[in-house]
Amino acid sequence: MVMLRQWSRYAKQFPLIYIQDHVRKGMRQTLSTSVPCLARGSRRKVSDSIAVDQQDKNDKTVKPNATEYDFVEEAFSSESTKELLENAASYEDSPLSPDDVWTQGPYPHNSNYKQSQAKHSNRPKVDPQETSIVLFPGQGTQYVGMGKELLKYPNVQEMYECASEILGFDLLDLSLNGPPQKLNKTVHQQPAVVVASLAAIEKLRDERPSVLDCCVGVAGFSVGEITALIFAGALSFEDAIRLVKVRAQSMQLASEITPSGMMTVMYGPDSRLNFACSVAKEFCKRQELPEVDCRIANYLFPHCKVIAGNDEALKFIEENKSDFRLRRLKRLPVSGAFHTDLMKPAAEPVKEMLAKLKIEKPIIPVHSNIDGKYYKSVNQISKQLPKQIYSPVKWEQTMHVLYERSQGTHFPKTFECGPGRSLKAILKLCNAKAWDSCISIEA
Repeated sequence: MVMLRQWSRYAKQFPLIYIQDHVRKGMRQTLSTSVPCLARGSRRKVSDSIAVDQQDKNDKTVKPNATEYDFVEEAFSSESTKELLENAASYEDSPLSPDDVWTQGPYPHNSNYKQSQAKHSNRPKVDPQETSIVLFPGQGTQYVGMGKELLKYPNVQEMYECASEILGFDLLDLSLNGPPQKLNKTVHQQPAVVVASLAAIEKLRDERPSVLDCCVGVAGFSVGEITALIFAGALSFEDAIRLVKVRAQSMQLASEITPSGMMTVMYGPDSRLNFACSVAKEFCKRQELPEVDCRIANYLFPHCKVIAGNDEALKFIEENKSDFRLRRLKRLPVSGAFHTDLMKPAAEPVKEMLAKLKIEKPIIPVHSNIDGKYYKSVNQISKQLPKQIYSPVKWEQTMHVLYERSQGTHFPKTFECGPGRSLKAILKLCNAKAWDSCISIEA
């Protein structure tokens, strides 16, 4: 902690860019398993401003009443301006009226449409209430017994039989009877969730065929994005199951290379989640681990994200959560740090598999997890699906793209198709008005 205070004093004499190198070197020396990353009770005030190089035209100062650790966090931040803008998803401006809470979005209602996130979604010139959006869940939503009530609908039995033949195991028996330990393995749960979600679509097709005819957009969470591409006609069912098989096996192997996991984090406006991940990574590097990463893996809804990384990094954050002002932490029952750099070994097999498949342009806009925008070409699908494995799932941003609209405008009907109701619950916390017209078609 003495070194941290010294860095703060050095800031009065040297430019910020020069100090940043000292911060990085000093942080590696300071972190250890026996000393918390931020010592409570040792925080001192720094001067209201920090002198910088007189030749620098930009006035770099520290906020009044900031602690020296606030300065260290600012200097240590690894996010560029472009990354900060791309990752932004929640907006804290005071609403003008109750309606504005869910409809104002990041730009005023009278702003240029070209600035709005809505431009990245399909908005036909019809009453939105006559249109629909379909959402597909990802792994983690599976449970023993899923799909049982859907076997009576057309094509469902045939889909399970076809998938079982490609996968090399009885998918229907595993989905209906488990055991849970086997179903929860990545190699089993990914195809199980995909087929169960498509079975829910068959129920929707049988009971509400008009919903599918007026669908204007579709999105899937993680492996659910492949389900969305099947639904939109970009991939055949058989090819998609082959792709999911390779994806699941590759991610399973990647998770076995490095002990890692995922953790849900609830935080507040004063929390330092990105800083926590950065410090945890430095802690792991000091342990000389061969592969290191810790980052936000899933953007869920305001003040809730899922982080993923080395087991040592997650444990470090758990032990020091109060120093980073994090509210609640909960480990997820998964064996890998999905959607981080630790999954990069899984991307190449998926890329090679995609090269062998016939991909068509989607007949319905499919929104990518990488940026929330819909795919505009077959080539874009081939490039982004492998990257999706080690890139954050920007689900919250996708919800803004799909549902941002001017005050007084109606919302489309939304159908969550697949096991559980997790996406509907997330939608309520992102956009309560859109949630009012959301229905879960459970598997």
